[in-house]
Amino acid sequence: MALDPQQVAACGPRASQGWLCRTVFRVSGSQDAAEVADAMARPLRIVLILVLAWIAARFTRRFVAKVARGMREQPRSSPFRDRGATPVPTDVEMRRRTQRVDTLATVLRNVATVLIWSIAGLIVLGEIGIDLAPLLAGAGVVGIVLGLGAQQVVRDFLAGLFMLLEDQYGVGDVIDMGEASGTVEWVSLRVTRLRDVEGVVWWVPNGQVTRIGNKSQQWSRALLDVAVAPDTDIPIATEVIQSTADGMWRDPEWRDRLLDQPEVWGVEDIGAGGILLRLVVKTVPLEQWNVARELRARIKAAFDAAGVSLPVQQQRITYEVGGLLPPPVDPLVSGARAPDVPDGSGTGTDQ
Repeated sequence: MALDPQQVAACGPRASQGWLCRTVFRVSGSQDAAEVADAMARPLRIVLILVLAWIAARFTRRFVAKVARGMREQPRSSPFRDRGATPVPTDVEMRRRTQRVDTLATVLRNVATVLIWSIAGLIVLGEIGIDLAPLLAGAGVVGIVLGLGAQQVVRDFLAGLFMLLEDQYGVGDVIDMGEASGTVEWVSLRVTRLRDVEGVVWWVPNGQVTRIGNKSQQWSRALLDVAVAPDTDIPIATEVIQSTADGMWRDPEWRDRLLDQPEVWGVEDIGAGGILLRLVVKTVPLEQWNVARELRARIKAAFDAAGVSLPVQQQRITYEVGGLLPPPVDPLVSGARAPDVPDGSGTGTDQ
């Protein structure tokens, strides 16, 4: 179909060019109106691109927020609860889950937003008439330079992302990172903040963490090496320790903190300082230290009642006088006194 000469003059020779211009010309029949529409076509396309990018970014943020809200509210069972009970997350679990979900949601939201607006920006530059090939090449060179200069930062972010995805630790956990150990107070993609038992705050970049020991994940164990005197009857001491631990296992105040019945594994070491008997108790996370302190107090009271002696550090001192060795003197015996040594007639030796 032949084109109108006025339409060609206003909108161009090809039908594929100036869709808005040709539409306005067909409706109005005015060449001036068609030329105005042709001049406004490019700004309108840019505005449309920006509006679509804003809608896409907003929709993505709302979608990520909805998914994150569902993940936070979803109940999650715990390995140390009864199977028939309704899984009710503890405060520590809720804080940990919220922190993990919020961090991941922030990462996804930021990545999606940057990607959407980057694509929109490239399309707008193409509409303006800028050649994108040199621009993309220059951006690639700049990206390489920045990447080389920020390798440690990128490493920290990647390590933090995998740490969150694998749920290696979270807020409230007690962890050991080597030089730094303590309770996790805050976690981000780049750095982890710990507070040790002395109150010192440690900031550890995630990329520098080569190993992590989590002392509060799933379940914990209280380990006690109870020392008794060398002449103690081992079966009697073992029975006292086991009965004391079983009493704590049946105590309603402590029953919810102990997962399994305590076990006495037996003699762990024999030395000059006494005999060590090992007691182990499986506990809920972060309760192993409280359980161990209570067990020590109860075992000491039970030992006193049963007459089981604790090891006592002893030292024997002998003196050589005139080539003769007097009877050994035990300084722990009340009223004992070492014999006098005449000046110059003998030497004293400590053993």
